[in-house]
Amino acid sequence: MHKVLVIVPFPLSDAGVDKRRLQRDWVSLGPDIEFDYRPARASCAMFDSPHDWLIADMGVYEAGISAQDDGYDAVCIDSMSDSGIGALRSVLDIPVIGPAKTSYLVALTLGNSFGIVTYGDPEGGRAGNNAVALLYKKTMKEYGVADRCAAIEGTGVESDWENLLTGKEDTAFPALLAASERCVESGADVIILGSTTLHQAGDYLAENLPVPVINPGPLTYKMAELVLGLRLTHSRMSFPAPAVPKIEVAHAMLDAASATERG
Repeated sequence: MHKVLVIVPFPLSDAGVDKRRLQRDWVSLGPDIEFDYRPARASCAMFDSPHDWLIADMGVYEAGISAQDDGYDAVCIDSMSDSGIGALRSVLDIPVIGPAKTSYLVALTLGNSFGIVTYGDPEGGRAGNNAVALLYKKTMKEYGVADRCAAIEGTGVESDWENLLTGKEDTAFPALLAASERCVESGADVIILGSTTLHQAGDYLAENLPVPVINPGPLTYKMAELVLGLRLTHSRMSFPAPAVPKIEVAHAMLDAASATERG
């Protein structure tokens, strides 16, 4: 039996984490793999600035440092920010899977271009200059796929890390569909949900769009199953281990951050 740790990038309640677990139902997996969910002890608020990205990196990194020692065979990061992925790969030998890079590359195996639907202002039908879109632009540039993004479309849907889209289905689902259709009109061959927190809309969009829809969280689960089945992990040429690990520093930082978050 393979065990995979899914790191949720926010210090959520049990109810909030349970909504993240629902992603497991969206994908078909074999009987020899199971998933546990661990929230970060502290995080950012909105993912809308480099300030937020740094804080999220630290929270996810600290939550995953012990994954290998805790008996897990792989780690999945539950955020399209791919927060902490490089640092975790540096200190862990087990595979660490991020949904952003995985989604972009799988989209390009299914089509020649992709569109991203996300939170943010849909005014004028564009989210490209919205602060939320900056994160996608950052990761796409790092991964060398920026020229394959046909559009980034906002929906007007408010982000809610705890409740996700629960109770907002009647307005959020059509808004996501309209944003996806604008992406297709702009040349997208594949639609990517811009956040794992949008996973509840995956079936609705897949049933109502003429192009494939990538639900990034469940995709990472399948990728974890794939790389474990193939006995693969990340390359030490790209992610060298630290010569002097300072694991205790991250824990001390998050001890203080967690205390601050609790007030």
